[in-house]
Amino acid sequence: MFETERMAEMVDTYLIPWGINIALALLIFVIGRIVVGIVVGLFGKVMARSKYDDMLVSFIKSIINALLMLFVIIASLDQLGVDTTSLVAIFGAAGLAIGLSMKDSLQNFAAGVLLLVFRPFKAGDYVEAAGTAGSVKHIGIFTTIFNTPDNKMVIVPNGAIYGDNIVNYSAMDTRRVDMVVGISYDSDLRKAKQILLEMLEADERVLKDPTPQVAVSELADSSVNFVVRPWAKTSDYWGLKFDFTEAVKLRFDEEGIGIPFPQMDVHVHKNEQEVEEKASE
Repeated sequence: MFETERMAEMVDTYLIPWGINIALALLIFVIGRIVVGIVVGLFGKVMARSKYDDMLVSFIKSIINALLMLFVIIASLDQLGVDTTSLVAIFGAAGLAIGLSMKDSLQNFAAGVLLLVFRPFKAGDYVEAAGTAGSVKHIGIFTTIFNTPDNKMVIVPNGAIYGDNIVNYSAMDTRRVDMVVGISYDSDLRKAKQILLEMLEADERVLKDPTPQVAVSELADSSVNFVVRPWAKTSDYWGLKFDFTEAVKLRFDEEGIGIPFPQMDVHVHKNEQEVEEKASE
């Protein structure tokens, strides 16, 4: 009889309360997990509509999911009577220690997030940043991969990129092609200028608006220099620059317009005494 009463007392005192707490803890965990899934899914849809990078969306979703699930687990453990205050303190201390030991990595991570959010460039753009110039192949959370014009792969930490000036040559649809053409002083200046204008007019890659500019920029030591500044689509920039430079040389040769090159005249003066001695001999 005594044993039965003691068993009933243990059931009432321990088993039933613990059973209820365990059931509530499991219920909190299951419901919390469902709610976290819904919240993360809604966040993903909102980010997708904002057209953020898929890698950034996936990474932020993972972080939000981990943080929310941590709260759910703490709430479940609290229901079981576990001292969650000390648990939170342990997690905080561990996070601080990890943060201090991974300071550079966290800096690159933060810069990577900012690059993906603000998008100063995207994959495929030709960019100059952190002492590197090339086409952007991949923007990661910690590093960005460039492909140089001579087909080398360069991996640059995002912190170095975001902390430096960024020049995006592909950001605009059009670019101005800056060229300098020099002619000799004895060449016909007006004729040379007219030829340059005609050549720009004949090239289909040169945009009509803004109007191409040809003007005398400098009376140099051995040449009269023109600045030639047409506008073109960004994709036509290098082709126009290279082709026009070659075409100018060929056309000027045909028209008899000289393009000067550096040269030095050396004048040798003989000593007057030596000349007199040689003359007397």
